[in-house]
Amino acid sequence: MITNKQQIDKYYEMLVEKNSNYEGVFFVGVKTTGILCRPTCPAKKPYKENCEFFATAKEALLASYRPCKRCQPLSNPTKMSSEVKLLVEAIERNPERKWTDKDFDELSISANTARRQFKKQFGMTFIEYARSRRLGLAFKHIRNGDSIINVQLDSGYDSSNGFRDAFSRTMGTVPNHSKQIKVLYCTWIETILGSMLAIAEEECLLLLEFVDRKGLENEIKKLRTRLNATILPEKVPVLEQIEEELTLYFEGELTVFKSPIRYLGSDFQQKVWNELRRIPVGQTVSYKELAENINEPSACRAVARANGANQLSILVPCHRVFNSNGELGGYGGGIARKEWLINHENSLSSKVAY
Repeated sequence: MITNKQQIDKYYEMLVEKNSNYEGVFFVGVKTTGILCRPTCPAKKPYKENCEFFATAKEALLASYRPCKRCQPLSNPTKMSSEVKLLVEAIERNPERKWTDKDFDELSISANTARRQFKKQFGMTFIEYARSRRLGLAFKHIRNGDSIINVQLDSGYDSSNGFRDAFSRTMGTVPNHSKQIKVLYCTWIETILGSMLAIAEEECLLLLEFVDRKGLENEIKKLRTRLNATILPEKVPVLEQIEEELTLYFEGELTVFKSPIRYLGSDFQQKVWNELRRIPVGQTVSYKELAENINEPSACRAVARANGANQLSILVPCHRVFNSNGELGGYGGGIARKEWLINHENSLSSKVAY
């Protein structure tokens, strides 16, 4: 989400003018309706305080906004094909549904067609779009820190049972003062690289990920299963601390994170993660060098797997590991983010850690 005040003022001015030069530059989410629009939408313009601006439609979907039927913000200026329109309508009828290739048979559309046409039209696959809508619904309450009942009503659920079912698919059963279920806490953090989700116990951070990371839902469910936990939107001190530290980090004012963390992994994985935290800001290593540093020179592949299993993005800096040939290699948050983080930390390396 765009947070720069000058940029917001400019985009709102362009929204009011319906300036076509800003098509594709930004998207606007209207808080009062939950609708996502393009700059040239013919609908009546909302007040500025009711607007949230996004650089991409995907960010807005993850923030729980649904596409406007009038301006069709996910389509190119040309008309959507009948197949793509059918798929969008299918998702909006049931945005919580998890789609598989077999499900396309119901719509008489091949899975390959869905992938190809969605990618061409929206810049994301059908599955990515469906996941964005599903995660957006589950995370809506996190962004505002609202009470469960308020989120239920704002999400359009008249029945608490309906909301609880939708909520629990990702975050777990909402507890009724049960002492048998461990309660974790979460918050939504906006950064220059996109929204992040932080999950913590009372004292320690357990997960910090970009919300559009593939497989995030499964990471959350594994976390809940392992700890027999449910997750509620509440800013305990450790979540406030990591939010403050991330702000300073992205502003170039912090190089060492002090937020307490807790690993949930095997002894080997924890060994790798500890070694990752020893890599100085502004430096990188190869997977081979990382394996040698933990005295496991033949375990390059296992080290790479442990690197990929890291759930504490940025704090446990798996982005500082490259392929042996010097290429960036993979990164759960995306290669573009990895490259940005490396460049950012190169500029930070001359600063004094504090």
